[in-house]
Formats: sequence, C-alpha cells, structure tokens
Amino acid sequence: MRLFRLVGKKIVKALVTGGMGFIGSHLVDTLLHEDWEVTVIDNLLTGRKENLAHQSRNQNLSIVEADIRDVSALKKLTRGCDTVFHLAAHALMRVSLTDRSVDLDYNLVGTINVLEAMLENKVPDFVFASTSALYGEVSVTPTPESYFGTQTSLYGAAKLSGEAFAEAYTQLADLKMWAFRFGTVLGERCRRGAIWDFVAKLYENPKELEILGDGKQRKDYLYVQDCVDGILAGYKKGAQGKSNIFNIGLQELTSVDRLADLVIEGFGLSGVRKKYTGGSRGWIGDNPIVHLDVSKLKSLGWKPQVSAEQAINRTIQWTISNRSIK
Repeated sequence: MRLFRLVGKKIVKALVTGGMGFIGSHLVDTLLHEDWEVTVIDNLLTGRKENLAHQSRNQNLSIVEADIRDVSALKKLTRGCDTVFHLAAHALMRVSLTDRSVDLDYNLVGTINVLEAMLENKVPDFVFASTSALYGEVSVTPTPESYFGTQTSLYGAAKLSGEAFAEAYTQLADLKMWAFRFGTVLGERCRRGAIWDFVAKLYENPKELEILGDGKQRKDYLYVQDCVDGILAGYKKGAQGKSNIFNIGLQELTSVDRLADLVIEGFGLSGVRKKYTGGSRGWIGDNPIVHLDVSKLKSLGWKPQVSAEQAINRTIQWTISNRSIK
C-alpha cells in the first residue's frame, strides 16, 4: 500500500480538478492539512476564488485557471503527480435538459482528457467524484454499489460512462481508480441546490415559497466534510484491486418539505405558503428517493459525524449570510 502523508523528505503531490468548487475546495483544505502538495485546476465556471482565499499564503498550494478540456494544460499539470482527484464537472442537471452537449463535453470528454494526461505522465491513482444519479429511479433501497438501473439524466449517464472509461484505462497502464457515488452534499460554500434556491425565493417573497415537485421527495443530505473524509477513507483503505467503487451517504432521509420548513425557520418566518410545482418531481432526472447503502465504506472505519439536520442548518445559516454573492 502506498503511503499518503510525508514519507521521509518526499511530499505527496496531487492535482485536484475543480478545486475551487464547493466540495473540491474542502478537499483541498484537508489535503493541505495533511501536508500534501496540491495543484488546483479550475475554469471558474462554478468555482470561486474566495473558496480558497484563506489558503493564499500556503506554499504547498498552486492554482491554475484552466479547463479540463485543454489537454495540453492537463499534461503539464499531471507531470510528477502521485494522485489526481477529479472533481471538475458540469453538475447543473437542469441545464442539460436544454443544452444536451454539456454532459458529454465536460463530464465525459473532460474525464477522458484527465485520464489521457495521467496515462502519458504515468500517474498511478485516479480518484473520481461520481454520483448517485447514475442509479436512476431505484427499486432497491438502500441502494448498493452493485445496483444497475435505468438512466434518468444525462448527468448520471455521463458519470457512469466516466467510471466505465476509467475502469478501462486501468487495463492500459499501472493505474488504479476509485469512484465515489454521493447524493446531495451540503455545507459552507454550497452555492446551488434547493437551499440556495429557497433562500433566494424567500428574500424575494417572504410570504410564499415555491417548491419544485410535491415536497415528498426524500434525499440523503450529507455534510461536506463527511463527504471529503469518506473519499479519503475509501482511497487510503479501500483498494481491493484496480477498480474501487463506493457509495457515500448518511442513510438518514429528509423530505424536501422538511428541508423547506427548516429554511423558513432559519429566516425566522412563519405562515409562509408553500406552492408546489412540477408534479411529483422537480425536473427530469430529479429522482424522488436517494437512499444509499454505505456499508462498504463503513467497513473501512468511516462514519459520518454530522446529522442531516445539522448539515441543513449549517448550510442555511451560511447561505442566508452569503446569498447576495452571485
């Protein structure tokens, strides 16, 4: 097994794609805390410079504004790396309903570009932020990693294809891959999703809150640091072969209605009318139940530390304070 901290005088080097994004920046924080040397590549489509502004004086961090569709940039940045943590993605699922090229362009071709650069520079470890969306609308809950359902979103399909390509690339070189499938991740720096939308709507109209769907959708809301800790636990302890796939989740379901109630409470409001639109779901690909089986990851000693309502309330308070930042 490889060592993942300082080994003698050798510093372990990582490239984090999408490292100025929500989850990516928290991962970068943790890697730097563990004495990694980290290079970030981010095109700032959804990433934010302020997410890593507090690390500006850290000599173990370098940041490059570039796109994973730029193969030449990736080949330069992967040179000398021990690990690539691939979090860069186009994750705005509703956008792909009208622009059906983005998931292919960013989430599949971009992933293949990363793998090609790793192959050229003989980088041994590929850690991939995948998604529970690839399970589609499930008939088995909690849903295990072995489940294979019908695809309901282009985003999920692209991520599933990315996993498949990564697995195939492990046959071409001395390369291992880890894919982590998680659902809705919450926490500080999260600038999309239901809480972000609810807060914006209540700022605009504190008397009524539109909810996409019927409010009965039930999700597995996971705190961002628990997600990062799960990724690193699976990476450090979970290599059973060349291809390693893990769910990450809390196994504590919360309805969208309850989420809305907590946002309303966070504002200190009462008597807010709820307006339901969109039928039983918010949009095509918004699977109404996400409940993951995480026994595989828990067997490695990982355990979430933050409850769903704690994660939700922390996100609400951060969002209320920061929602004016576009």
